[in-house]
Amino acid sequence: MDKVVTCVAPVNIATIKYWGKRDEHLILPLNDSVSLTLDCDQMHAKTSVLAGPMIDEDSVWLNGQIMSIETNERLKKCFDLIRNLIKLRKGVNNQEAKWNIRVCSENNFPTAAGLASSAAGYACLVYTLANAFGLVDEDLPSIARQGSGSACRSIYGGFVHWKAGIDDLGSDSTAVQIAADTHWPEMRIIILVVNDSQKKTSSTSGMRQSVKTSELLKYRIQKCVPERTKEIIQAITDKNFEKFAEITMRDSNQFHAVCLDTYPPCVYLNQVSHEIISFIHDYNEAVGKIKVSYTFDAGPNAFLFIQQNDLGLFMSELVNVFPSDQPNSSYLRGIESTLPYKVKPYGFKPKDKDLLKYIMITKLGSGPRCVNDHLLNDDGTLKLNN
Repeated sequence: MDKVVTCVAPVNIATIKYWGKRDEHLILPLNDSVSLTLDCDQMHAKTSVLAGPMIDEDSVWLNGQIMSIETNERLKKCFDLIRNLIKLRKGVNNQEAKWNIRVCSENNFPTAAGLASSAAGYACLVYTLANAFGLVDEDLPSIARQGSGSACRSIYGGFVHWKAGIDDLGSDSTAVQIAADTHWPEMRIIILVVNDSQKKTSSTSGMRQSVKTSELLKYRIQKCVPERTKEIIQAITDKNFEKFAEITMRDSNQFHAVCLDTYPPCVYLNQVSHEIISFIHDYNEAVGKIKVSYTFDAGPNAFLFIQQNDLGLFMSELVNVFPSDQPNSSYLRGIESTLPYKVKPYGFKPKDKDLLKYIMITKLGSGPRCVNDHLLNDDGTLKLNN
């Protein structure tokens, strides 16, 4: 391999949440989850890989910082799994399995702030390594899962179902696509960035504590998630937005109830998060129909789902309720950010200014892809102008 391979991979947002592992080492979840893959154009991880005898040791650069592979168990696991696959498919003595690998990766959005950065990052790493070594037809979700659980869902576009599985070794814990992004092209996602700093309790430690202490989590796993998973897959298949939206909000609320039921509690939502939840319910009540829904991952930022036809009217109220002193060009980002905001038919009262850092509008995406905009030079040195 004498050339750099570069790919981008998307963020995915779970509507049925993954929270809790049955095996920490293999990253096997206690319950199924369902997610939407976002478009790579607005938010993505980008990874460049170069491998060969000219690379003196395995190394990973993440957002400009060198990462130790030996001390990062999950990173090392992904490298080892790819090398095992090379031996399995190309022969035990194949030289490629012995090559050192240089990786440079960066996110074009904040890392570790509840914006699903690890999912995009590990999906991108595995997808890029697979492309570099000709392994794209393998079960990549199962490898990505062992870097970051939710990364397995970012291997596919559109709507994705991560099956928890029951096998102790995780052979049946993988992601499958429910429907492509083209199935529901009207779907829009609005991201309200409340706080893009690193969060206090990581998802990994929060999950571990919930599994140990939350009674509600047990009920959620046994009763709620199996029923909701079945229902939301049907709602997606039927493009039944109201049903999809209600299940999404209920599951988000229950997930954060589990976090509060954890001892000591994990608190990911803040006051602004609760203001957003209240506004969404008030808006739907004013319209007389569920037109928009929210979900929150392990962080204060909101992910809203809405259909394109309802976007303009909702945005006019949203920017009225959550005003900003920033110019629109920096406050409103992504696609369709020049919508007409003048109409405010429901007259909601504006809140304090600058509660949100910015608003991003995006759509469904088709999953990871290779690009020609590399982060590494052909000799393995870092490109300094990125």
